[in-house]
Amino acid sequence: MINKHKYLLAAVAVAASLGAHAEEYQVEIVARNLEHPWSLAFLPDGRMLVTERAGRLRVIEADGSLREEPVAGVPEVFVQSQAGLFEVALDPEYASNGRLFLSYACGTEAANNTCLASATLQDNSLVEVNEIFRAQPAKRGGAHYGGRLAFLPDNTLVLGLGDAFIHREEAQNPANHLGSTVRINRDGTVPGNNPFVDDPNAAPELYTLGNRNVQGMVYDTANQRLISHEHGAKGGDEINVLQPGKNYGWPKITYGVDYSGAVISPHTEGEGLEQPLLHWTPSIAPAGMSLYNGEMFPEWNGSLLISALAARQVRRVVLNGTEEVAQEPLFMELNERMRDVQTAPDGSIYLLTDDPEGKVLRIFRD
Repeated sequence: MINKHKYLLAAVAVAASLGAHAEEYQVEIVARNLEHPWSLAFLPDGRMLVTERAGRLRVIEADGSLREEPVAGVPEVFVQSQAGLFEVALDPEYASNGRLFLSYACGTEAANNTCLASATLQDNSLVEVNEIFRAQPAKRGGAHYGGRLAFLPDNTLVLGLGDAFIHREEAQNPANHLGSTVRINRDGTVPGNNPFVDDPNAAPELYTLGNRNVQGMVYDTANQRLISHEHGAKGGDEINVLQPGKNYGWPKITYGVDYSGAVISPHTEGEGLEQPLLHWTPSIAPAGMSLYNGEMFPEWNGSLLISALAARQVRRVVLNGTEEVAQEPLFMELNERMRDVQTAPDGSIYLLTDDPEGKVLRIFRD
């Protein structure tokens, strides 16, 4: 049963700079007792799919009830620390082909990386499951996988990856996939116009390099651009506008330091290295992102909504072109580590809380 609570969105100093005022909204607990829920997708029939990092894909029925049995047929997932089942995303032509995509950690503790599979949902099972991409090289440990993906207007997809934490220098090596984003066709083949496809010393899937750990990605149709964010270390979280073939600097340049306090790089800029659109120090630990366009919260149209783990909030970012206009923290009174944020077809906002007994929350107005 869905639980409802009312909250008052308190005006804060940064909100005042936006001309914002206190707004009432309601919060529904749609589902609970999910083990570190990571990603949410809306099906055309009103149901939802939600991933649990522990390797389960779950169905939330149109009436809001969580189906007890997980979806069968999910690919084998390596689960350890940050490793697990990540994104679920529907094919742009889902209405006609019924296809979805799952990103996940694959392999063993000694040899693993990020994988991407396509599948079709049939009843409560995945069928026609095909691994279409596996990041190389295999590495050890359970950290920094990226896992978010977005579709471009030509229906190719871009998958954000991570540097494995222990191999950050490899983010500058175009011969592998560590610390990068990759662009592939939906069947896993490489588009002929990828930026490095003719370079014999580069991975043909490579789209950008110099990315530490990509955790959010959306395509901004109105401005025809791909926006991502990534975790910094101790500070230096970034929002970037991704352009094919560009180098986003990690770890040659960074606005953060190592977790020990040690200097990673003395440089915050360098020739041939892209600057972030904005960065956060101290870190907010951005974890998901939605570009809001809806009727329920019209004052937020065109804003980026970014779920944050360490900051326990959703951060609204207002942009004018490539300039940050303002920021506003939202939903701080919930005091939850926010893993994902999604805009529903009706304009309400869904949040996933990062917890062993995580929840799906719906933010709405009557």
